[in-house]
Amino acid sequence: MNFKERFLAGEIEFDEIDSYISKWNFSDDTRTLAQYLGLNEEEEDVFISVSDEALEELLLKQRKQR
Repeated sequence: MNFKERFLAGEIEFDEIDSYISKWNFSDDTRTLAQYLGLNEEEEDVFISVSDEALEELLLKQRKQR
């Protein structure tokens, strides 16, 4: 499972995103960071253009809708 799947399932806290980013940085994975985290284009844009907090809010809304 990727970061987004685990976060939406309530298995991990949002701050775990830093560990995922670090693992990706030191890996040979050819996927983009967004792909590695499981983010769609909108989520990636929010993460890059706005803030980590804005991404967390967006994902929390998705978690509540499940």
